[in-house]
Amino acid sequence: MRLPYSVVACAMTVACQAAGAPVFNGGIERLDPAFDRLVAPEAHVEKLAEGFNWSEGPVWLDGAVLFSDVPENVIHRWREGMTTAEVFLRPSGLLTPTAGFREPGSNGLALDRQGRLLVCQHGERRIARYEHGRFVAVADRFEGKRFNSPNDLAVRRNGDIYFTDPPYGLEKLNESPLKELPHNGVYRVTAEGRVTLLTKALTFPNGIGFSPDERTLYVAVSDGRAPRIVAFEVRPDGTLGGERMFFDALPLRGPGVRGSCDGLKVDREGNLWATGPGGVLVISPAGKLLGRILTGQATGNCAWGGDGSDLYITADMFLLRVKTRTKGAGW
Repeated sequence: MRLPYSVVACAMTVACQAAGAPVFNGGIERLDPAFDRLVAPEAHVEKLAEGFNWSEGPVWLDGAVLFSDVPENVIHRWREGMTTAEVFLRPSGLLTPTAGFREPGSNGLALDRQGRLLVCQHGERRIARYEHGRFVAVADRFEGKRFNSPNDLAVRRNGDIYFTDPPYGLEKLNESPLKELPHNGVYRVTAEGRVTLLTKALTFPNGIGFSPDERTLYVAVSDGRAPRIVAFEVRPDGTLGGERMFFDALPLRGPGVRGSCDGLKVDREGNLWATGPGGVLVISPAGKLLGRILTGQATGNCAWGGDGSDLYITADMFLLRVKTRTKGAGW
């Protein structure tokens, strides 16, 4: 019997540990026949670069993948042919040294409708646009109070930016003396700069993304007691309808399984590629788990790149890639 990719990967890890070599534990777990339409049987997890503190928020820009190292306050860049990533931007999230931050750098990255780089800046506590060698604030306050530490973002076709604001950048998290808002919210900022609170009901909102028709907004909740992905109806005016459970990740947790619900992306067919226990969870639009890309690490986020079918994954110290048979929404 041919061993599943995940079993092969674990066997390779044991051998590497015995030899004293750097360990990379990755594989692919197939749970439903529909997964084969998305990831070919011969596909594997590629390790592209390593040595980061906590890699996050990848985005494809100008033929390369950019990604954050949040604690190190750096955005890195990797393109095909490179043996390691290079520094693209430092500092990336905290521009002036300031006390009180556990993760001061940039986190989620995205492109606006004009193709400009958008950055969730933990240290500056804002969404910013980077262009012409400088940052421009897009949103930094709600009702006069500073955000906690914007974490991840998604851009609608009309240019509106939806983003999450948990306290992960702050020392002591919810107990931080720097925290000005009593909640951890999900927000929208319009092209005109108007900021609205969409929900404050989620304990730790994290990854965020739209269905291809933009009628559904998915939000990952990285609550250690209830890791999950929830879905909201997007009303015609851009506000959100009621919250519903989309995927409960708690049953996937177990001894030796690293990670929680964090970043997510959606493909053109509406499948979610969402980080969670074990790596990247591939979930159908109906909420069924089809398979997992196993990274062996707590996994921060993922993003489409190349021709739209390459999935880049930030997993703790690693930048990884999996070739898929689908493409990201919008490609």
